[in-house]
Amino acid sequence: MLAPYRVLDLTDERGLLCGQLLGMLGADVIQIEPPGGSPARRLGPFADDVVHLDRSLYWWAYARSKRSLTLDLERPRGRELFHALVASAHFVVESDRPGAMAARGLGYDGLAALNPALVYVSITPFGQAGPRAGWADADLILLAAGGPLVLTGDADRPPVRLPIPQAYLHASADAAVGAMIAHHERARSGQGQHVDVSAQQSVALATQSYILCDLVGHTPVRRSAGGLVNGPIHLRLLFPAKDGHVAITFLFGSAIGPFSRRLMEWICEEGGCDAATRDKDWIAYTELLLSGAEPIAEFDRVKAVVEAFTRTRTKAELLDASLARGLLIAPVSTLDEVLESPQLAARAYWQDVPHPELDRTVRHPGAFARFGASPLGATRRAPLVGEHTDEILRDVLGVGDAGRARLRADGIT
Repeated sequence: MLAPYRVLDLTDERGLLCGQLLGMLGADVIQIEPPGGSPARRLGPFADDVVHLDRSLYWWAYARSKRSLTLDLERPRGRELFHALVASAHFVVESDRPGAMAARGLGYDGLAALNPALVYVSITPFGQAGPRAGWADADLILLAAGGPLVLTGDADRPPVRLPIPQAYLHASADAAVGAMIAHHERARSGQGQHVDVSAQQSVALATQSYILCDLVGHTPVRRSAGGLVNGPIHLRLLFPAKDGHVAITFLFGSAIGPFSRRLMEWICEEGGCDAATRDKDWIAYTELLLSGAEPIAEFDRVKAVVEAFTRTRTKAELLDASLARGLLIAPVSTLDEVLESPQLAARAYWQDVPHPELDRTVRHPGAFARFGASPLGATRRAPLVGEHTDEILRDVLGVGDAGRARLRADGIT
């Protein structure tokens, strides 16, 4: 799909996923690392608990389908080689501080003068300009600034960070989409452009419709472990099963209320509640609670009824009933259950990727989508430090054996 196109990837751990997505679409993605290797390689955990630049599972997860070129961009000769690469490139992706690339002679304006068709993608915490452009960043800061953090954690204490950083994954995925949109325009006009991605704006989208509450004067949603709080109403979405937990969309209104009604009908059939509980007005139930016509204590009793019922069934039993009865119940899967998922197996999602340096294959996630006319190729393992330096210098830049040896001796590559 992107096989004729080349991406120069200058990102660190904050933007690796963008290049990987473009690489999975077929682009030739060259990950340009400092001679000592990308700082992302130092992030654990590590394969077999061996701390090594080529064993970082973070690197394996987000640097697949790329080639690695080590190049010292802090030195003039390194920048000269990079500028030569830009002449034949189609995309540059970077995740440095605003203005830092321009200060090194690697910003969009300078590179666009070399290659006017270049699509240049920047991934930063708050964008290239504005009062927060220079702020320090961390996943906790970005999730707080973008809004999703307000929903994480328990109601009786401050919000908590997510265990796996999310902000730059959102930003990187948006950056890949932005790169493709700019590429579409380039195909029409022949003109490249600068795509400026703010991680704060990307994670703001993860609040879904809740980000609109304040704008339309709606009651703001507050956090509650396993659910949401809407005014005085505690909406519970997570319930225990015999062997774990299930997510149940136990909500009301014209769209969701019929699902909740069918759930209560099933519970009543099994003797879990009486007919009066079954026959509540599940369409108008939110209004009944907000108006006081239905006491909050009664809603709490109903949720306890649902919990007592789900505790008597396994996740598989609850899922089977959900499919048969038209309910909104889904099992909360463990990592082992995801690996053994028959759905993912049927779609051939997992791929056993050769790691010759380890003398074995390692199971990796596969393609993020299936394309009928142009299927994505097999996943390639993340590159070793500088694994493709010689072939890129030779094949792309035409540097001979003696020239490559000098670059290595001088510490440029």
